[in-house]
Amino acid sequence: MSSNQKLKYKRVILKLSGEIFGKENGKGVSITSYANIAKKIAKIKKENKIDLAIVVGGGNIFRGRENGEEKFSKAIADSMGMLGTIINGLGLQEALDNIGTPARTMTAISMNEVAEPFILKRALRHFQKDRVVIFAGGTGNPFFTTDSAAALRACEVNADLILKATNVNGVYDKDPQKYKDAKIYKKIAYKEAIEKDLNIMDSTAFALCWDQAKPIIVFNINKIDDIAKAFRGEQFGTLVS
Repeated sequence: MSSNQKLKYKRVILKLSGEIFGKENGKGVSITSYANIAKKIAKIKKENKIDLAIVVGGGNIFRGRENGEEKFSKAIADSMGMLGTIINGLGLQEALDNIGTPARTMTAISMNEVAEPFILKRALRHFQKDRVVIFAGGTGNPFFTTDSAAALRACEVNADLILKATNVNGVYDKDPQKYKDAKIYKKIAYKEAIEKDLNIMDSTAFALCWDQAKPIIVFNINKIDDIAKAFRGEQFGTLVS
């Protein structure tokens, strides 16, 4: 087990996209996917003495930007997407509880019958009780992504680090899925990332992280088993700071 003294980052926000909770095509709801991710999170929590919060996306269920060319309110579409994140939050919470890792889902949208509202002091109390905290419902407002929710919650709970899981190994100078000569950054400054238009997060989220000096590590979800390297300040994915 890692000792607290060896950890560079002791309170961490982990941002997970909704697609990892879906079926093989990343769509729909998969109880097996909740269980698989829960096992990995439980292992991380058991082996590292950290406060861990997770911000979940809802892309496996619905994305606000999917309303396409239809005459459909963007605000309503985003609200539907936020509800999708709450489904994922509840699914992950149940999977964690089932394997003995206490978790609480807190939502930005009032939904007292199914989950707690986000209240800062209550969230901090969950950390004190060594629970995994799941932040769902985005920011509670349309036009803001779950990246913005991760940045906002990180600032509110005074997290030391935001970990953003993706399907690539970190931040590249160009799309590695299109260009074989794409080069990965081990570390990059906020300013340089904006100047090079690297699209690490949406601009609102990124600006907040920069303003509040919240470091971001972008990593491949398939390497989540090695995530303790990030807590210790070792090379892992791409560090934006």
